[in-house]
Amino acid sequence: MTRSPRRQPVAALIACAGALAYTVSKVDLARDGELGMPGFPAPPEAYTQVADVTAAQLGNAGLGLLMAVVSLLLVRPPAAPWLRWSAVGVSWLGVAMVGAGVLGFGARAAGLAPGLGDRPPHLATAVAALAVGALWVAGWSVAAAGARRGRRAPRTAGPR
Repeated sequence: MTRSPRRQPVAALIACAGALAYTVSKVDLARDGELGMPGFPAPPEAYTQVADVTAAQLGNAGLGLLMAVVSLLLVRPPAAPWLRWSAVGVSWLGVAMVGAGVLGFGARAAGLAPGLGDRPPHLATAVAALAVGALWVAGWSVAAAGARRGRRAPRTAGPR
């Protein structure tokens, strides 16, 4: 089975789009002074634990931008092994974090984890957020796995 040479950059761009969607959602929540995720409002007691909701959400948006930059490094993995391996390592850490979030919010939406909060009031928004998160994790996983291999030298025709 041959690999498509486009799979790596497409997966990395999907991961970048997921990170940017997260960033935009956090800026939007910061503007409204809300905690949580789209479709998953935070419980009222969470507001007593956060001194500045806007700053907290803008900090999360900054993390989203960082994840977008890291995923862009995987579009065309760096040739320098230390930089490539750093991007891959940070990517797998990000995949684990985002994946855990998707699983946790999915369990919350399904009513399987009442300790994480009530079921979402707007199920369509929650399902859309979960779908974006799942696509983000899938794209980032494929991009990180492909980047481990690094760039290969092109084959030249010659004697065998």
